[in-house]
Amino acid sequence: MLFAAGFGTRMGALTKDTPKPLIQVAGKPLLDHALDLTTTISTRVVNAHYHADQIKAHLKPIDVQISVEMPEVLDTGGGLRAALPFLGTDPVFTLNTDAVWAGPNPLELLEAGWNPEIMDALLLCVPLGNAVGRKGGGDFDLTAQGTLIRKGDLVYTGAQIVKTDLLADIPETAFSLNVLWNRMAKQNRLHGLTYSGKWCDVGHPAGIQMAQDMLAYV
Repeated sequence: MLFAAGFGTRMGALTKDTPKPLIQVAGKPLLDHALDLTTTISTRVVNAHYHADQIKAHLKPIDVQISVEMPEVLDTGGGLRAALPFLGTDPVFTLNTDAVWAGPNPLELLEAGWNPEIMDALLLCVPLGNAVGRKGGGDFDLTAQGTLIRKGDLVYTGAQIVKTDLLADIPETAFSLNVLWNRMAKQNRLHGLTYSGKWCDVGHPAGIQMAQDMLAYV
């Protein structure tokens, strides 16, 4: 599941007529950077809302499903639940489309670290020092048991493996994945994995050049 439905408000004028996932970084749209990480995955779903027509047109030649959210955007949790008819009932990868990676494929690392016996979700995080373009502090800390707790120097990268069955218990239509994670954390089933490479947040205009500079050194 690739999240591409947001308004990209932090991008200012750059997203007035263009959805953030189609903003160019190092010669290709952000969405294509994300799609390049998913080429070995058989079922791929991209959600769309803001300028959904442009997202649909861009993806027309590609073998992906499109989950259009109308009339309202559903946030990450609601968007994932709305896409389940395409995704099925097994655990899924989710990936934000406003970041660029320099290092190993994040989805391959998640797959290697996934243990459904003890995990309901496995989030890939990066130390603040390797989070290029990050404004503010971290999101999580990692315990000795590999579980995540709130507040710390690890930044969530937007990549995870997650079980989706608990989504049915959330009454809201539009909601963040944080709601799901909080429930998993109470059961000590929210786990984390540290990314060894660098990651750049391209959610704001300055992140475009930062990402290009980062990629130039790969």
